Amino acid sequence: MAKNNVQMNYANSLCNGFLIRFEKIFAMPFTNKTVVITGASRGIGKAIGLRLAKDGANIVIASKSVEENPKLGGTIYSAAAEMEAAGGRALAVQCDIRFEEQVQQMVEKAVAHFGGIDILVNNASAINLTNTEQTEPKRFDLMYDINVRGTFMVSRACIPHLKKSTNAHILNLSPPINMDMKWFANHLAYTISKYDMSMIALGLAAELKQFNIAANTLWPRTTIATAAVNNLLGGQMLMNMSRTVDIIADAAWYILSKPAAECTGNTFIDEAVLAKEGITDLEKYSVVPGAQLYTDLFL
Repeated sequence: MAKNNVQMNYANSLCNGFLIRFEKIFAMPFTNKTVVITGASRGIGKAIGLRLAKDGANIVIASKSVEENPKLGGTIYSAAAEMEAAGGRALAVQCDIRFEEQVQQMVEKAVAHFGGIDILVNNASAINLTNTEQTEPKRFDLMYDINVRGTFMVSRACIPHLKKSTNAHILNLSPPINMDMKWFANHLAYTISKYDMSMIALGLAAELKQFNIAANTLWPRTTIATAAVNNLLGGQMLMNMSRTVDIIADAAWYILSKPAAECTGNTFIDEAVLAKEGITDLEKYSVVPGAQLYTDLFL
């Protein structure tokens, strides 16, 4: 009997050792990592949150929506429920990133609830595709306050906590800086606001490299089926020529899983990120399989 017990204990120790090695090799890279995502109540922000929540991440949903708008859909609370159903933990925080006191309160709540911040996704953005004469001051201010000032201030508030993370990332949803004049000709105010978001990421990459904090941008090759595309840009016709938010979420997953010291200062395109991972068949991301796709702005 004693011999059998020894054999069983030995077998159990081998099995446990294998499981430990298996977990180390195949551990999900975002388990218990805390991710702050602005504008995460719907669209691309929510999709990124859901993708990371599947790996057990803690998602802080920093958005304004506490009551559902029929044209937009979703609130911070419905998004939080979906994150938790996907396998993560969620904290819904009403936050208008135009106001630094709300930003600071959001960050403090995130740290108090989850113990720190590992990743920041600056997704919140305002769009208005008008020329200079047609751009009202309040529209200019809205884009500047959200896209530029908001991105800067949320980053600023998160940096002290990102410094404590073992693999900290900042990811801005903004385009590569393309100085072709056609991108300035028709919607100057929007263009400079989005390019400013990218310059913030590039500047932070240089500034924060010494602290092992990565900063990058991500932009889609094609239009993405979001409320903005449906309500502001091209309606159902353009939606049918777009890809789903899942392609951005998958690309973000690969970027954010990289070592911060080795992956910083890049302006990524979703297709290129996936191609580098050996994923070239992107048909599953098309809203309408086989449809002609519409190239996004700035590319």
